[in-house]
Amino acid sequence: MTAGTARMAVAIGAACLAGAPARAAAQAPASDDPAADDEPASDPSPQAAALVVTGYVDVGFADAQGDGTSFHPADTRAPLDYGVDPFAPAVNSRGDVASTAPGQDALGNARFVNGFLPRSAGIGGTPSFLLNTANVDLRYTSSELPVMVFTRMHLLPRLDSDGETTRLLLEQAFGRIAPVKSAELAISVGKFDSVFGIEYLENQANFRVGITPSLFARYTTGTSVGIKAFTRFQLVRISSAISVNASATNSGSFIEPLQGSSRSLTGVPVGAARVGYELNLPRVSIRVGTSIEYGPRNDQLDREATQRLWGTDVRVYVAGLSVWGEYVDVAEDEGSGDGKLSGTGVYPVASAFYARGFWLEAAYELRTGAPFRLTPYARYERRHGEFVDFAAIVVDRVTSGLNLGIGDSLQIKAEYLLNRELEGAPTVRNNVFTSSVVWTW
Repeated sequence: MTAGTARMAVAIGAACLAGAPARAAAQAPASDDPAADDEPASDPSPQAAALVVTGYVDVGFADAQGDGTSFHPADTRAPLDYGVDPFAPAVNSRGDVASTAPGQDALGNARFVNGFLPRSAGIGGTPSFLLNTANVDLRYTSSELPVMVFTRMHLLPRLDSDGETTRLLLEQAFGRIAPVKSAELAISVGKFDSVFGIEYLENQANFRVGITPSLFARYTTGTSVGIKAFTRFQLVRISSAISVNASATNSGSFIEPLQGSSRSLTGVPVGAARVGYELNLPRVSIRVGTSIEYGPRNDQLDREATQRLWGTDVRVYVAGLSVWGEYVDVAEDEGSGDGKLSGTGVYPVASAFYARGFWLEAAYELRTGAPFRLTPYARYERRHGEFVDFAAIVVDRVTSGLNLGIGDSLQIKAEYLLNRELEGAPTVRNNVFTSSVVWTW
C-alpha cells in the first residue's frame, strides 16, 4: 500500500467513525429459509407496514498493484483471459475488479479476450474512492394472503472509456407464497437468489463480513429468472432440521457477466437444488449441505451443451467464532458454433471449461462495548481452472481484513488480497488493498 493509499484509507475511516450506528458483523450462520435470505430486514418480527423500503450505500477506496489486471504484459496467448484468473483483483462486494483492460500486442492491437471476464471498476493501478453500490429494496406483504413481493435494485456509477455512466441493475424481482399454513413451505416465481451452496447468502455488502467474494462466487451466486421452492422439516427432539431448496431457471447460478438470465437461449431450464442439515444448540450451530446443478449453458444456443455443478458446504458457529466454506466442481460442455452471448457482450467461442476448488473463511467477533463490534476475519481459497485445449491454471488467494460495526447502520471494513499464480498462469503483481464503508438504512 502506498503512502497516499494509507493517508486516504485513514481519512475515510476517520470521517465515518463519527457517523451513524452500524450492523453486526460476525453472527450465527444465515438461515437457509428464503424468508430470511431474500428479504432485506434483519428483524424477523412481523412488519406493521404493508410496504417496507430499505437499502444501503457502499462507498469504498481501493488500490491495486500493477495495472489492476491479472494479465502479464508479455503474454501472447489467445484468448488472453483463458490463461489467467481475471477475477482475482477484486475491489468490492460485487466482485468488480480493478481493471479488465487486455492491453496491446507488439503491433499495437488490443489483445484478444473471449468474455471470461468480470465487471470492472475501471481504476487500473490508480488508487481511487469508489461508489460501489447504491441499493434500494422494496418489500410488500399482503394482509389478505400469505404473499410477499420483493424487488432489489442497484445503482452502479462508473467512469469508463465511454464516459460517466450509472447502470441500473434489477437484481431481484419476485413474488413468494406460503401455500400451506401447517408446513414450512415457500414457492417463489420471478428473479431471485441462487439456491446453490451458501455464498449467495452474503451477496450484499451489508450482509457480508468481509468485502470481496470468493474466486468461486462467479459460478454459484448469480440471480436468475424462474421458479423455486423451499421447505424445511423440523426435528425438534434432536434440535435439528432438514431443508430442501430447489429451482428451475433460465441460467442457473452463474453471475450476470458470464451468463445473462433475462431470457432462455435454449428453451430448456437449468435445474438446481441444495439439501441441508442443521443442528441448533444453545451455544453451537452446525450446518452442512450438498448442492447440484444441471442444464444447458445459457450463453449459447445448443440445448445439449450442458453445465454441471456439484458442491458441499459447511457453516459452524461457536461462541462468537464463525467458520464457513465450500467445495465446488464445475464443468461446461463446448457450446454451439455461432458464438457466445454473455452479460457483457457477444464473443466468438463458447469453449468447454472445467474448474474445481474450495474456499474457507473464519471470523471472530471480539467483545467490545456497545454499540461497537470488532471482527477480524480471514479466507483461504484455491482454484484449478482449465479451458479445453488450453493449459490448466492453479491459483490461490489469502484474504485478511477487519470489520468495525457501529450500531445497526454502519460497517467500516478494510481488506488485503494476496493473489498467487501457482501453475499455468504467468506471475503478475495483482494484490489489492480495498476498503468499504456500508451505510444501511
